[in-house]
This record gives sequence, C-alpha cells and structure tokens, in this order.
Amino acid sequence: QVPLAESGGGSVQAGGSLRLSCAASEYTTNRYWGWFRQTPEKERKGVASIDYFGRTTYADSVKGRFTISEDNAKNTLYLEMNSLKPEDTGMYFCAAGGPIVAECVYIGIDCTESLHTWGQGTLVTVSS
Repeated sequence: QVPLAESGGGSVQAGGSLRLSCAASEYTTNRYWGWFRQTPEKERKGVASIDYFGRTTYADSVKGRFTISEDNAKNTLYLEMNSLKPEDTGMYFCAAGGPIVAECVYIGIDCTESLHTWGQGTLVTVSS
C-alpha cells in the first residue's frame, strides 16, 4: 500500500472555494484514485475519481462545482472545490486502487471496506 497524505481542508463560508491535495509516496501504474467524503454515519462516499487515462467521474451533487486533477510528476491528486455548500461539510479522504474507485463514485455507496489505501483525511467545514 502506498501512503497517502491529504491537506488543504479548512473553514469557509457558503459560496467559497478550497483546494485539497493528496500526496502519494510513490507512483503506481494503472492507478485509479479519488476523493471521498465521510458522512455523519461514518460512511465514505465517492465525490470524484480519476484514472490513469485522465478519465473523471463525479458524484451528481458536485458536478459543475468540483474538479479533480492529478500531477503525476508530483504524485499528487487535487480537488478544486468551488461554490461550496454547507452540505459539502465533512472529512475528505483520498483513496487509491483499481477501477473500483471509479465504481464507488459512480454508484455512490459506502466504500469504507471496499478500498484499502486511504489517507488520514482533511476536514472541510462550510458555514451558511
């Protein structure tokens, strides 16, 4: 497993922006990775993912507001979050793996147990 480290969380007002980063300790070929938000019920549900072709998947709730990107030279994943809403509040985790990462985002189920490489999380708080 490749250690992941998230950063960039913070507190903003509704309508504001944040940029999250996830640094991987090494490059992995054929990598899928993405961002997940933990619900109050401790479920981790997909927000966005990107694969090694650069194909992206987004949860319906963030389409048009969030953008996922990666810098392979830096082994870093990003999530640009714009027009933030109070319901975006939560702990955001970065996860890496195979195609299941994109499936988790597309289907919108709890993937806490389905993925095995997680970062420690970064907290995003959006106030109204």
